Amino acid sequence: MGNSFRGGGDARLRMSNGGTAVFVDVLMLAVSDLAEEPWDYRFAALLALQDQNVVGGGCVGFDLPDIDWGATPAQCAHAKDFVLRTTDLALARHRWEELDYEAPYAQRDLRRFREMVENYEPAPAAGRTPHPRFPRPDEAAMASCVRHRILSALPHWEGCVRCSAQWD
Repeated sequence: MGNSFRGGGDARLRMSNGGTAVFVDVLMLAVSDLAEEPWDYRFAALLALQDQNVVGGGCVGFDLPDIDWGATPAQCAHAKDFVLRTTDLALARHRWEELDYEAPYAQRDLRRFREMVENYEPAPAAGRTPHPRFPRPDEAAMASCVRHRILSALPHWEGCVRCSAQWD
């Protein structure tokens, strides 16, 4: 089983369950340190909701067209820039020393994801209903796990992706 993240057209990033867990972990380390604006915390929530320890293996992934990038071209550009900066920070191995495992394929997957985002042209959501899987403003990842300093998926569940990896 695996998971899939889709960009525009035929662009797709497929990963094993283990690869997806690492991908989400390293992006959560980065997004947790970069998020400042309300949209940033919504994107952080989307990443946190990809936690397979909670929802199950092979059950996560999202499509870039399903993200509410904003109502105006300027908002879309800001959102896209934030996702690229988050991915770039993860590519720089930001906080990877906190992981209790090696991540040999994470940079390859991050580069592919970055390429998909870079090539994707988000359309303003003005006048259309955003996809229901993208967290609403009241579902933004505003709480941080004190132990791991990572944004959590509250109000959906307690703890961050690093905490849930330790649940048994």
